[in-house]
Amino acid sequence: MKAGVLQFFSWPERRVAIETVYERALQRIEIMESSGYDAVWLAEHHFHSFSVCPSVHMMGLQVAARTRRLRIGTAVSLAAFYHPLRLAEEVALLDIFSGGRVNWGAGRGFDRTEFRAFGVTPEESAERFQESVDIVLKAWSNERLTHQGRYYNFVDVEVLPKPRQKPHPPVWLAASSEEAIRRAAAKGFSILMDPHASHREIARKHELYRAGLEAGGRSIVGREIPIARFVAIANTPREAEEVARRGARWLVGSYAHPQNADASKLKGIDPKMAESSADPAERYLDGVIVYGTPEAVTDQLICLREEMFLEYLLCAPLSHESFTLFTDKVLPRLG
Repeated sequence: MKAGVLQFFSWPERRVAIETVYERALQRIEIMESSGYDAVWLAEHHFHSFSVCPSVHMMGLQVAARTRRLRIGTAVSLAAFYHPLRLAEEVALLDIFSGGRVNWGAGRGFDRTEFRAFGVTPEESAERFQESVDIVLKAWSNERLTHQGRYYNFVDVEVLPKPRQKPHPPVWLAASSEEAIRRAAAKGFSILMDPHASHREIARKHELYRAGLEAGGRSIVGREIPIARFVAIANTPREAEEVARRGARWLVGSYAHPQNADASKLKGIDPKMAESSADPAERYLDGVIVYGTPEAVTDQLICLREEMFLEYLLCAPLSHESFTLFTDKVLPRLG
C-alpha cells in the first residue's frame, strides 16, 4: 500500500502565531521526506481557520525547497476560483522548481463562503471548473493555445513556462459526489476520494467510477486512486478514541460554522449529514475515522485494502502523536 499525507494547516482558536503553524507543518514534511511516504498533498482553503493555506502553489515552493524526493500534491487547486492561464503558469512553475515532482489535484470546492467571496455561483461551478481544467491541460500540452468556451476565450496565446514533466504533471480530479465521479470517469480522469465519506460509501463510489471507466472503454487497472482517511492513533484504545472524538467535533464545527447553527452547510460534504438528526460527530466515529493503537490501525487499513480498494492511503492525522505513531509503527508495515 502506498501512503501520502493530506496536509492541513489548521489554526484552532489561533492559540499560536500563524508562522508557527506553517513551521510545524514544514517540519513534519521534512520527516515525510526521510520516511516511506510517497507524497505530501497540500489542502487549499480560504476565509476560515480550519486550514489557512490559500495558495497550495506558494506552499508547494516551500516544500520543494526543503525536500528532494517527496512528491508535492495539490489537494486541491480550487480551479473554479482561478483564471485558468494563471493557474497553468503557477503549477508549471512549481513543477520546474521542484524538479518535476508535482502531482496536480484539481477540484471545484464546496464551501459556499468561498463561492460567494470569489463571485462564483455553486450552480455554475462544475462547468467553470471543468473548462478551467481543460484549458490548463491545453496550455501545458500545446505550444500555443486557442480556446473558445462558455467562460473563457483565447486566441494564439503562448503560455509559459511549460511544466518539467512531459507532457504535463499527473492529474487527479477531486470527486465526492456521484455526478463528479461520473464526469471524471467519462473523460478518463483519475480521481481523489474524500476523507468525509464512510468506508462503505467509498467502496460504492469506487465501483461507480470503475463502471464509468469501463463504459467508455477504459480500465481502472494501474490507476492510482488516493483515498483520504482521517487517522487517530494513540498507545491505548481509549486515548485513540478521545483523539478521534475531538477530531470529529473539530471537523463538524469547522465545516458547519456553529456560530451560525446552520447544519445545512455540511451538505457540500455529504447530504446525509445535513439530513440526519443524529450528532454528525458520531458519524465520523462510526466508519469514517480510522482510530486505535498502531497495531489496530494497521489491521484496519489492511482490511480496508480489500473492502474499499485502498491501494493508496491519503492519511490525514488528527494529532501530532497520530502522525508520529503512523510514521514509526504503521507505515513500515503497510509497505
